[in-house]
Amino acid sequence: MTKYAIADVKARWILDSRANPTVETELRTEGGTVAVAAVPSGASKGEFEALELRDGESAFHGLGVKKAVDNVNSIIGPKVKGMDVREQKQIDDTMIALDGTPNKSKLGANAVLSVSLAVARAAALAQGMQLHEWISKLYHRKPLLPVPFSNVLNGGEHAGNDLSIQEFMVVPVGLKTFHEALQAVSEIYVSLRSYVTKRYGAVAKNVGDEGGVAPPMGNTQEALSALESAITDAGYSNGKEIRLAIDAASSTFFINGKYKIDGRLLTKEELMDYWKQVIAAHKIMSIEDPFEQNDFETTAKFTAQVKPLQVVGDDIFVTQIARLKRGIDVGACNALLLKVNQVGSLTEAVDAGLLAIKSGYSVMVSHRSGETTDDFIADLAVGLGTGQIKTGAPARGERVAKYNRLLKIEDDTGIPYAGPSIASKS
Repeated sequence: MTKYAIADVKARWILDSRANPTVETELRTEGGTVAVAAVPSGASKGEFEALELRDGESAFHGLGVKKAVDNVNSIIGPKVKGMDVREQKQIDDTMIALDGTPNKSKLGANAVLSVSLAVARAAALAQGMQLHEWISKLYHRKPLLPVPFSNVLNGGEHAGNDLSIQEFMVVPVGLKTFHEALQAVSEIYVSLRSYVTKRYGAVAKNVGDEGGVAPPMGNTQEALSALESAITDAGYSNGKEIRLAIDAASSTFFINGKYKIDGRLLTKEELMDYWKQVIAAHKIMSIEDPFEQNDFETTAKFTAQVKPLQVVGDDIFVTQIARLKRGIDVGACNALLLKVNQVGSLTEAVDAGLLAIKSGYSVMVSHRSGETTDDFIADLAVGLGTGQIKTGAPARGERVAKYNRLLKIEDDTGIPYAGPSIASKS
């Protein structure tokens, strides 16, 4: 045995940011290193995501994770005991084979991922490295501080208002450091809260799942105008220091072959024209899931027509290589949203990210709407050098944890901020 060998693996349930249980795993090596990792959960889930194993019993309204926890403690743990934490792929492949299903439905993607992330964190700690350093070395990537795509105004599945679009984001591409970028996001967020409170009353102070304000709005134009006012009130300029981005999550308002948005039912052709108008009117730099998750053809047509706009694939790809390859083949999207829990292991998620990069696609590392204070994805975005991260508004502890981790990384390392390079492309 070496100091890098896994000595013990123990899982437990903890609560996520929506008061639902999730899996947290603690891993100890023979050398005494202890690493902990927790798994997030999504509300707006792609149809083809790996299975998040839930108990379906009375506890937690059916959302308990006792089975997943037991699978870590009684099946996965004994199998990986003695394995070297530096062998990330070998361990992940072992768990994938142990599950033996296409979507991890036997053991649960939440069970497998909790161990996978704990392994990476343990490997870094055991070698005296920061997690982002280990990820950079493991995957041969140049580190980079990412631009935050900050969801400061929530709609869709993330809020209780009538906005069809799920996320309205501010993107501080025109600033020189991550510290300056996060300051801008924070100032705009505070200005936005003030704006919506004055316009809609105290109810507008309520926040959605990702910490953004969730005022009683029902119109896209209304939401984007509020963002533009907040940007100006905070002393910035839309199209200069700040750009706007949206996550449409169009599958959530795709009904009987049409898209219900702003009180209208649109065909896919009409929705395409609608997006073009919104993009031009508000200087949008990035749009996620503009069409429902199985419409590769329309997404490809749209992507070709709106260059150089960034078109991000989330539900359409769900961080799965097979679906990403299909998208690359037909030209659907030009960016991948990388969510580790959509596929269920670090190795598989990174493989998808590296394929995207090799194919000329951008990559945005992303949180989920049901999060924990685990800041793993901050180091993942830096270590892979993706240049982009989506982790919610600068509010609520589970979102702020990621932002504060990125501040520390910039302070400690001097790794450059990706904003200027992304601004030059948009």
